[in-house]
Amino acid sequence: MNPGCKTKQFLLAGLLAGACLAPAARSQTVASAAAPVPAPAGIPSPVSRDTRSDRANMMYRALWGVEDLHAQETSSGSMIKFSYKVVDANKATMLNDEKANPFMWDAETGTKLTVPETENAGKLRQVPKPVNGRTYWILFLNNGHFVKAGKRVNIQIGNFHANGLMVDSPMSTPTGKKP
Repeated sequence: MNPGCKTKQFLLAGLLAGACLAPAARSQTVASAAAPVPAPAGIPSPVSRDTRSDRANMMYRALWGVEDLHAQETSSGSMIKFSYKVVDANKATMLNDEKANPFMWDAETGTKLTVPETENAGKLRQVPKPVNGRTYWILFLNNGHFVKAGKRVNIQIGNFHANGLMVDSPMSTPTGKKP
């Protein structure tokens, strides 16, 4: 893909997310979180507090071929699981690229989490060729328990960025319903 095409993709991302991108910042992404909307009185808020805008969700589908992005703390808290559903396998190839090193960082403190690599299993992430309709995941090491449920995190995998994802509790499901 030529550099001009990537620039157009990032400009489109900025328009869809409701913000402008400067050419010098094309490796950066638009923060995908909108201001949280409080639940009306008398209605309990869901467990999952996904506050991304519809435009940001459209951007992920249009540019990267993914939807349903979630970050969830494991039951022990020593790992954070990032998952996404592929809706366009050709566009989602970057997320499963074995050569791209994924990173997660706490949006508030800047604490950076990496994907652990074990002797027997290798890196704890899925890297097969993406298939439409399937959900894929990546585990990030959180040994110091710096990132907890309720915190906002940013994800970077190569040129892919997802900013402002709320980390869900291990007791919640991605749809916000308790098991």
